[in-house]
Amino acid sequence: MSKPNLPATEAYSHLIAQIEQTVNDGRKRAVAAIDQSMVVTYWHVGQHIVQYEQNGKERAEYGSKLLHNLSHDLTARLGGGYNHTNINYMRMFFLEYPILGTLSPKLSWHHIVEILKISDPLERSFFMKQTEIEGWGVRELKRQKKSLLFHRLASSKDKAGVLKLAQSGQIAESPEDILRDPFILEFLKMPEPHNWHESHLEERLITQLQQFLLELGKGFAFVGRQYKIQIGGRFFHVDLVFYHRILKCFVLIDLKKDEVEHGDIGQMNFYLNYFREEENTIGDNEPVGIILAREKHELVVRYATGNINANLFVAKYQLYLPERAELEQKLRAILDDEESGN
Repeated sequence: MSKPNLPATEAYSHLIAQIEQTVNDGRKRAVAAIDQSMVVTYWHVGQHIVQYEQNGKERAEYGSKLLHNLSHDLTARLGGGYNHTNINYMRMFFLEYPILGTLSPKLSWHHIVEILKISDPLERSFFMKQTEIEGWGVRELKRQKKSLLFHRLASSKDKAGVLKLAQSGQIAESPEDILRDPFILEFLKMPEPHNWHESHLEERLITQLQQFLLELGKGFAFVGRQYKIQIGGRFFHVDLVFYHRILKCFVLIDLKKDEVEHGDIGQMNFYLNYFREEENTIGDNEPVGIILAREKHELVVRYATGNINANLFVAKYQLYLPERAELEQKLRAILDDEESGN
């Protein structure tokens, strides 16, 4: 079919853009509707299996055989999607979430499968809620699970804080809520510090900005790198500057290859005072400063931050994924100590 000769007017271009946007939006809604339909369907499949078992129609020792037989027969009748593993997840899905209405419609079946793989109920609850809050795709969810985000956030809280984290997720209500100590930067694929400089770390973070924003958490918007400020005829540069849309404040990040020094803390306080006076506009809250260092000495940080800006934090970063056993032990100590009344 030949294309008629129509004038390439601005109105016609706008019409094309409108139609394209409408079709794309419709496709997204269709995919979301299919995903949600799949979640509801598989929940009901799990319900049928559990009710069959509970009615005594299948003895417990034959449970595994039941799933095997179901997989064989349902695949023959319905096609793909009903292998033994998937059917087992459908059964688990109903057992873990017997009230379907409590689940967010934002979660796809693939999200739910990834969450069901988590054995600890507190961690599972956290990732269920956080996936909804952050709008993670399945790939992002897998990465955050692997980086042990729940354990990293929980390790700085008391028992009540851990339980709230598991129930409600991490919501940015104060500057402390945006901290993750340590921050995990394994996606940079950098060797342990030896012959590279902070500028190399900064360059990699900018190159992998999308991944870095995922690690920082919801609400961060990138403003600039080596942000130049002029004071007293001299120029200074802040490594990375972000704006947090939820807290409504600038977030300044200074990168350190090795251990943080007291002078680094004084420098960040200097930057925060400047941003408060010169960069903030009506509606902006106090700026937040985060020094990201490979190591930190707690006493140095304590004495250097005493009686200065309350929104100045020192956090560690790691270039490799954390050890689960170490973080699990720390989390268990928090819960056990409070249970024993210590």
